[in-house]
Amino acid sequence: MSGQKARRTDWYALSWRIPLIVWQGLFFVGPLLFMIAMSFFIVKNYRMEAAFDWGNWIKTLGRPIFWDSYFLTLRLAFGATILTTLFAFPASFFLSFHASETFRRWAVFFLIIPFFTSYLVRIFAWQVILAQQGVINAGLSLFGLGPYTMLNTMFGTMIGYLTLCLPLAVILQTFALNGVDRRLVEAAHNLGCGKFHTIFAVILPLAKTGFVVAAVFCFILSFGDFVAPYYLGGSKPPTLSIMIIDTSKSGQQWPRAAVVALMMIVTLMGVAFGAIPVGPKQRFQLGSFARRKFVHRVFDFGDCAHGGKLHAAGGGRQLRLAAEAALRLILIVEPPRWETC
Repeated sequence: MSGQKARRTDWYALSWRIPLIVWQGLFFVGPLLFMIAMSFFIVKNYRMEAAFDWGNWIKTLGRPIFWDSYFLTLRLAFGATILTTLFAFPASFFLSFHASETFRRWAVFFLIIPFFTSYLVRIFAWQVILAQQGVINAGLSLFGLGPYTMLNTMFGTMIGYLTLCLPLAVILQTFALNGVDRRLVEAAHNLGCGKFHTIFAVILPLAKTGFVVAAVFCFILSFGDFVAPYYLGGSKPPTLSIMIIDTSKSGQQWPRAAVVALMMIVTLMGVAFGAIPVGPKQRFQLGSFARRKFVHRVFDFGDCAHGGKLHAAGGGRQLRLAAEAALRLILIVEPPRWETC
């Protein structure tokens, strides 16, 4: 009887999953399967005909221009991800550790406001700012500088990517940093670790899940973006998103455009699944190994004032044991809810 109860289907719980399954089936799995099938179609007299022909894959992947565009898109996406992460961290760190709760709420509100406006409209606004006679060059001309060409360049493309990704990255990083246990930061300071080393030894490892999620979102949005490289970058050389448009317009070659799109999907899924192992796999365990790991991480940076003095005097082991005991007292007060480093 117990086995039958265990195998009994929970139809109520299943009913809440059905809308999500139907939605994913209709708007993701279904179109993806159709795109895969369409990549094998052939075009005759500007009309697609159902077939199973590898010619589209061979011709598309055999063209050097495809791989040039592929690696260009990869470089731009990785560059935008790195720049966005670096620019977003100071803002998110300030909002999480130094700003008041009221200021933080208003800041997040204003970071969400840009998403109320069409991304295309914001890119057109950047065209006015970056143009040869635009706002920036007009301001530089007052000091006898310029004009500088910023439109139809890689710089313009990167500005568009940052416009798309930076607000989202700041929000995600701020939420991740808010989840860092402040007692661990205080423990690192009490052990003599400097501010910058505390960031790299304690804060970033604890918040790395949010940072990885923000970076993956930035890469996905940048890798598939069409607007920024077309309107701000001049579309030359073309990225993969621009190549899809050009290929579909060239003799109605939708099957070859499907090949390009599938290569983009494979790349994005590879990056997304590749980022999963970077995040923590289990909750932080309140054990001796975890406590030693935290203390050793702080001391291994080598710039902790008290640690350096006692190590020189041969008292490093005593300080580590004392630090573990202090950390044990901290953790006994309240079970931790943070994740592994």
